Amino acid sequence: MRDRRSPWQSHIRAAGDRALLVTPHDPGLAAALSEALRISAPAGVQDVLPAAETVLITLVSVAEAESVRREICTLLEDAQRAADSRNVSRETLPHNDSPQPIVIPVRYDGADLADVAELLGLTEDEVIAAHTGTAWRCAFVGFAPGFGYLESPDGRLTVPRRDAARTSIPAGAVALAGGYSAVYPRSTPGGWQLIGRTELPMWDVDRDPPALVRAGGWVRFEVAG
Repeated sequence: MRDRRSPWQSHIRAAGDRALLVTPHDPGLAAALSEALRISAPAGVQDVLPAAETVLITLVSVAEAESVRREICTLLEDAQRAADSRNVSRETLPHNDSPQPIVIPVRYDGADLADVAELLGLTEDEVIAAHTGTAWRCAFVGFAPGFGYLESPDGRLTVPRRDAARTSIPAGAVALAGGYSAVYPRSTPGGWQLIGRTELPMWDVDRDPPALVRAGGWVRFEVAG
């Protein structure tokens, strides 16, 4: 067990009586911490909610707060050493004990595919090849139930959001924005760049769990036959 005076303590603060909010200096460490907690959460941890740059950890009771803080410091120190040894701050491949990635078939006929190709200096076929050739990790879920923010290790398909959002994007639309890819689980307004569509439902209340993609999971896209 590390000393409770670990410098990582300054990155952990209480969020109410039974939760801790972790804000590492490097967002890549937030992803690594979430993955470590997903694989083996310390005693006293009830739930883990990752976001782009933070991790919210809810506790079974306030009595576990201090011991969980120490465990988090240990995990952050380990994640920092691993990042330093790789000279990068993000995971590049799924852990060996991670489940197989979810495969999502896509018809690459999105309204913004040509614009995305132009923004990236690629052909449309090269955009498709890059999108299908990447292992995407779900960093967190938000915006709408089942809407997973998928990140790639190299960020090569990073494009901005559209200047003007659409008032309606259909369910199943596959999109890019801000370094993430996502599949819209239902019809909703949105400003992401649309590159394709899938028939695979992202959210189904009759499925257990309803969300097809969850935080920490991996996704691969393939060209629909």
